[in-house]
Amino acid sequence: MEPQFVVVLGGSPPHPGVVAHLAEDRFVIAADSGLDHARALGLAVDLVVGDLDSVTPEALAAATGAGVPVERHPSAKDAIDAELAVDAALARGARRLVVVSGGGDRLDHVLAGHLVLAHPRLAGLDVQAWAGPAWIRALQGPAVTPVDGPTGAYVSLVPIHGRADGVTTRGLRFPLFGEPLLPGSSRGISNELLGEPACVTVQHGALLVIVPHALGGGS
Repeated sequence: MEPQFVVVLGGSPPHPGVVAHLAEDRFVIAADSGLDHARALGLAVDLVVGDLDSVTPEALAAATGAGVPVERHPSAKDAIDAELAVDAALARGARRLVVVSGGGDRLDHVLAGHLVLAHPRLAGLDVQAWAGPAWIRALQGPAVTPVDGPTGAYVSLVPIHGRADGVTTRGLRFPLFGEPLLPGSSRGISNELLGEPACVTVQHGALLVIVPHALGGGS
């Protein structure tokens, strides 16, 4: 199996339980102060990307001293560090991508980062994210994903970049049968796992499948 590319973002710290869900065969890219978070999680970093305006000098010195490559970008740029790190993963042939964050302390960066997950250039890739305790899977149709969790756990389906068509669910309390989900509608929010094998399929468009408390802390 191809290595998993893990992008660790800055901002608020990730949930410590995320490490258990990462592949052992991984290439870790730290986006700016994501380097500090990666070190706190015990993750060996293979590449540092960003304008480096928030990483601590100690973490950066330790990384460069260990020979970790650094892709420094100017602070006046037209892409957030998260997107630059994803681009770096794609440039290295990533087919399995996991973005790790603490859920964000900047709403604008959080929204932009989630939009990046479903960018058309990521179509056909296995794209997942951990935002605090939440697990996110980005689907671009035609695509399907299994969904794991305890009985009663919430699962939300959020169309992104337009409408998602042909959405079908299995193993959820409120089933969908090849139906559309429209942007701006909350119809796909707060479905629930039934305790049996569950999956979500989308035929056209992009969809974020979100288990908000995958690492605990709620239903």
